[in-house]
Amino acid sequence: MGKKHKPIYKIVAADSRSPRDGKFIEAVGHYNPNPDPMEVKVDTERVMHWLKTGAIPTTTVRSLFRSEGILLRWNLEKRGKTTQEIEEALNNFNSGKTAKLERAKARKQRRKENKAKRDAEAKQSA
Repeated sequence: MGKKHKPIYKIVAADSRSPRDGKFIEAVGHYNPNPDPMEVKVDTERVMHWLKTGAIPTTTVRSLFRSEGILLRWNLEKRGKTTQEIEEALNNFNSGKTAKLERAKARKQRRKENKAKRDAEAKQSA
């Protein structure tokens, strides 16, 4: 999927014996690394179904699931937490995630301003 130098990846449930680009059982989402905050769209219910039936995510997909909070949900369900506790933990996770994105944007803006300031000072002194 995608174009040259603009990849988009499908997240699929596949039999481990099938080839990488071969037949898969079900597409459960996609991952687009191109925009500034990367875009990950996942059908959480289907992913949870496959994880419960014994599917093992690849290292890359596992890190994507971790960043989306799916592994947190799976871990809490395995530990027997109630749905209220799970929702509370996920809300806490999502609020922390948005705060982290805001801090990253602010840091990027500060660095851009500092670079412009240094460049202006260098031009002035030269």
